[in-house]
Amino acid sequence: MVRTLILMRHGKSGYPEGVADHERPLAPRGLREAGLAGAWLRETQPPIDAVRCSTATRTRETLAATGVGAPVVYERGIYEASPRSLIELIQLSDDDVATLLVIGHAPGMPWTAWELAGNRDSDQAVELSRKFPTSALAVLEFDRPWTQIDPGTGELVRFHIPR
Repeated sequence: MVRTLILMRHGKSGYPEGVADHERPLAPRGLREAGLAGAWLRETQPPIDAVRCSTATRTRETLAATGVGAPVVYERGIYEASPRSLIELIQLSDDDVATLLVIGHAPGMPWTAWELAGNRDSDQAVELSRKFPTSALAVLEFDRPWTQIDPGTGELVRFHIPR
């Protein structure tokens, strides 16, 4: 079974005075672009079986704005996670999950996408390495179970910036 991993950076956040970073909400632009990302996911990607989402307010609001209705696990560890930590989290996914969506932050999402891609010389990988803006999505495919994904074992098949 082909496994599809979708790494998404949260939507553009607001910066209300006196609000801690973890609690910052989405800005209106972030809500709009997360909604566009959700439409793109439904139109172009296989159905999402499971979601892992940071506990930060802006990631939770991003998930809600996408309209993705798959079962979700909120993980505080996604906030400020290293690629190694994110890969270990992804490796814990159930065998029956074919498509996994992970919603997190920069630099974790872009660095993890780069780390997992075996085709780093592709146009999409080069674009991803230059900039991974808010609401961007990296789609990687794997020909192995989640427990066996490691750096360089995936193929970056799409990089999308919803605007």
